[in-house]
Amino acid sequence: MSTSLDSVIPTGKVRTGGRDSAGGIAARRAVMRWAWRLFLREWRQQILVLALVVIAVAATFLAAAVATNNPPSASAGFGTAQDMASFQSAGPQTKSEIAALQKRFGTVEVIENETLQVPGSVSTYDLRAQEANGPYSQPMLQLLSGRFPTAADQVALSSVLASGLRLTTGNVFREGGISRQVVGIVQNPQSLLDEFALVTPGQVSHPNAVTVLFDAPEVSPSTLGSNVSTPATVANSNPLNPETLSLAGVTIGMLLIALVSIGGFTVLAQRRLRSLGMLAATGATAKHVRLVVQTNGVVVGIAGALLGTGLGLLGWLAYRPHLEQSSHHLIGVWSLPWIVVGLAIVLSIAATFFAASRPARSVTRVPIVAALSGRPAPPRQVHRSAIPGIVCFGISFLLLGYSGGTNRGNGNGGALQLVLGIVFLIPAVILLAPFLLAVLARLGKHTPLAMRLALRDLSRYRARSGSALAAISIGVMIATLVAVLAYTRYSDILDPAGPNVASNQMLIWWNNNNPNSTAPPAKSVASAEASIARGLGAEQNFLLEMPGGNLDHHGSGRNWSGTVYIATPQLLRAFGITQSEIQPNADILTSLPGLSGVSGLSFDYCKAYAGQKTVTKTVSPGGKTLINGPTCTSPGSINNPVIQELGSMPSGVHAPNTVITEQAVHRLGMQGTTTPAGWMVIAPQAFTAAQVHSAQLAASTTSLQIETRNSEPTSAEVVNSATAFGIALALAILAMSLGLIRSEAAGDLRTLTATGASAYTRRALTSATAGGLAFLGALLGTFAAYVGVIGWIRNNSLNGGLAALGNVPVNNLLVVLIGMPIIAAALGWLLAGRQPQAIAHQPLE
Repeated sequence: MSTSLDSVIPTGKVRTGGRDSAGGIAARRAVMRWAWRLFLREWRQQILVLALVVIAVAATFLAAAVATNNPPSASAGFGTAQDMASFQSAGPQTKSEIAALQKRFGTVEVIENETLQVPGSVSTYDLRAQEANGPYSQPMLQLLSGRFPTAADQVALSSVLASGLRLTTGNVFREGGISRQVVGIVQNPQSLLDEFALVTPGQVSHPNAVTVLFDAPEVSPSTLGSNVSTPATVANSNPLNPETLSLAGVTIGMLLIALVSIGGFTVLAQRRLRSLGMLAATGATAKHVRLVVQTNGVVVGIAGALLGTGLGLLGWLAYRPHLEQSSHHLIGVWSLPWIVVGLAIVLSIAATFFAASRPARSVTRVPIVAALSGRPAPPRQVHRSAIPGIVCFGISFLLLGYSGGTNRGNGNGGALQLVLGIVFLIPAVILLAPFLLAVLARLGKHTPLAMRLALRDLSRYRARSGSALAAISIGVMIATLVAVLAYTRYSDILDPAGPNVASNQMLIWWNNNNPNSTAPPAKSVASAEASIARGLGAEQNFLLEMPGGNLDHHGSGRNWSGTVYIATPQLLRAFGITQSEIQPNADILTSLPGLSGVSGLSFDYCKAYAGQKTVTKTVSPGGKTLINGPTCTSPGSINNPVIQELGSMPSGVHAPNTVITEQAVHRLGMQGTTTPAGWMVIAPQAFTAAQVHSAQLAASTTSLQIETRNSEPTSAEVVNSATAFGIALALAILAMSLGLIRSEAAGDLRTLTATGASAYTRRALTSATAGGLAFLGALLGTFAAYVGVIGWIRNNSLNGGLAALGNVPVNNLLVVLIGMPIIAAALGWLLAGRQPQAIAHQPLE
């Protein structure tokens, strides 16, 4: 096949005769082999793109494995059974229903649970009657030491309960006046936090939960009753199950790969321009030239997918033991979401193929003479409108608003609209990125030379820098969404969340919930509490007293009733609050920010009780009397009480964060209705596990219960982690893109160096490039996140509607919008400045 060079100069296309102008399968195979040899020869030039694919696939592999294994699987609680029926008691009706299931389906297994309280603690455990070698429940039991119970006077304790009670095999376990010998230590592999005492069937006298395991093949659970479920119905009850989240994460991850890889393959195609021109000059068609670049993308995708899968598997094997401890259930070595992993591999190859397709089409438009000369055609002026991106933002805003307003404004419906709304945010960001680069270049016309060149290059080469900006913006958008929504959730004072108390604080409650029980002598209770406080080395120990009233909210969206304590002098002194800090007209003191601005609040109280049952002995040196089961004869209410916010008040959900002043108690005439509820103990440092256990043992001898800090994260921990993740992801993407971005303008850098430009100028070029991309990415990502947040929350009355946006993590947003560009510019400055090795000529690739 012969081709005249003149025939390809105008358009770069080859004119040939014959039926198969493309050269057939043999020609394509030859081109693909050539592309493979180029990859082996130039793998160093492709290390950035290859590393990006490897890291993305490995991270996706590990994230999918963690996401699907972090919560218990949908089959947890079913054992090997396919169906489960749940009952609230073991009465005659329950027994008849169990008998009917057994008659219809054959083998059934019954598990009975009675919820009891751990002595001296607010925690509970289950007294569980279950067969050790039941037909279905064997995966729910694992023997750690000793043996399973076989007699009525034997019990096996879960490792968590045994550790809390400091019991081992051979000790005596006492419950409800019955003593049983501990014969073994067991655990539930599907829930390592499951606290239970295992006894033989028939030993639970008053079960409050009965579980029946059975197999009902090809029978819909809905036909058996509303109390029957299967693993499938449990998984389908949550549309955002771990598999769905993993697939969404894989899709977003591969989208980031494609966006960043576009720039890499664009640079690689430019480096190979002379080779591709020579290939076209020898008779290759435009399809063959595109095939070279596309094959390169597929090869990079396959190599990156294989290496990333291996790296992800090694990471999984190393992290699995830690995940078992944090997720509190055992996880198999090969318990991996293979469908998600396989999809990640396929999508990574597809992402690199489509990322290489764009520069493959562009390179075929270069005339052969221009390609052989090594001088690329000047970049085309792209007048891209921002309207398509704005339209996508509008669609996302409407979809998210519909999702947040469904189910009467509770935001519990519209899962499909929620997912689609988030999906539309991504193309909106991608479509707006090139437009913003052009705007930034116009704004930089009057900046110093180095900065002006850098911003101009970002605008000229938007095929590469636009994709990098979109990837950075999506990373920032995800992190900002998490941070803002978490901050808004924690700031909802009508639905508090977070730690119950600080790590150095302990609540000791008087368990007087049963008005018909005989209360222990108050003196012995107070003495036990004082002994516990001394053993903890407490520096503060004061009584918590409650008035005969609550702070209530009856506005639209949510009714709420908040516990209020009395601002006694001891409580105020413990938190360093003086009387001079309290406003003379204040009714309520609180640490909840924004509570004073909530409309619809009222303090509902009682001035006098009748028909009360009192305890004749006092509980505290102050002479307070307990009142059990009273009837209010003189109710009262204060609408919109005067609330003063004090940051020095405790912030825990269960701590006395809202108190009524003693002046208000006297003014409202509630002196005779105040009751002691418990004590608060504050130590100089966090309590140890041994101290907590000793306090629980001491409290178990009286009607006292110990409450220490739970495992809930604070708002700052969640928001700061999301902010750090977003910045790290954005900087990582920027670092991988920056070298490719500047290499496109390597000719300008050589020219500047040859004309005497100093290292300062070269550093300024890279610094401006990094800072400009980081700033636009932070701005666009934050804007997209707020479009999503405002769209979802504006019709969600349960979360306060748009008023909830008054709680904004300002400091974290400033770190993203200002701190991240400064960090990126500083890193670009430090890592640049080296003089090019070749100045006088264009290097041959």
